[in-house]
Amino acid sequence: MTDKVCLIVGGGRGMGAAAAREMHARGYKLVLMSPSESCEALAEELGGIARRGDAQVAEDTKAIVDAAMSTYGRIDSCLIHVGGPPKGDLLEIPEEDWDRAHEMVLKPVIRLAKLLTPVMEAQGGGSIVAITTFSAFEPSLTFPTSSVYRVGVSSFAKLYSDRYGPANIRMNCLLPGFTDSLALPQKFADMSALGRLARAEEQGKAAAFLLTDDSSYITGQSLRVDGGVTRHM
Repeated sequence: MTDKVCLIVGGGRGMGAAAAREMHARGYKLVLMSPSESCEALAEELGGIARRGDAQVAEDTKAIVDAAMSTYGRIDSCLIHVGGPPKGDLLEIPEEDWDRAHEMVLKPVIRLAKLLTPVMEAQGGGSIVAITTFSAFEPSLTFPTSSVYRVGVSSFAKLYSDRYGPANIRMNCLLPGFTDSLALPQKFADMSALGRLARAEEQGKAAAFLLTDDSSYITGQSLRVDGGVTRHM
């Protein structure tokens, strides 16, 4: 097989599905995982394969990587998009919710990196992208556990890029702002300099840029696609 293959964890709906459509349009074979049947329906539509699973479950993660390899024999890019972790008032958040946020946000990235690195080393390179949040570098009390653990993903991506750049494996993070894949009130759209929510398709195109050779000299970076919500330069 010489076709390039993209694995999308969280590829059933929203930004993950938008990225899947964009990668399909670019000629990639797709391997999709999500907790619901949505990944199966999308894979059938786009001519890929799918398996239901949860990124927090090590066995599910290994199973989808194994499925990609047994079907296509390679994985050229991987997008990791997990759900939002628990919220709450900062010191009222129970310890088990902090633990859950760690399991939801950071560990799937580390786990997938361990599984994908030998594959990508053997085939001469690859690209891994984690979708996190605009609040990774401007922490928000509205999203405390997300702010803490998603900036950890950016830190891990930088360390990984330093370690595996010589093997031509890149890792980057996509930091989306408020996007129309969620039912959000107008006040969130108004926070953007553009005065609107992002379209999921816009986030999908940004993800595809990082997943493909269009960004071949970009690694260890956290790309904000937030419509100007954040202020730091």
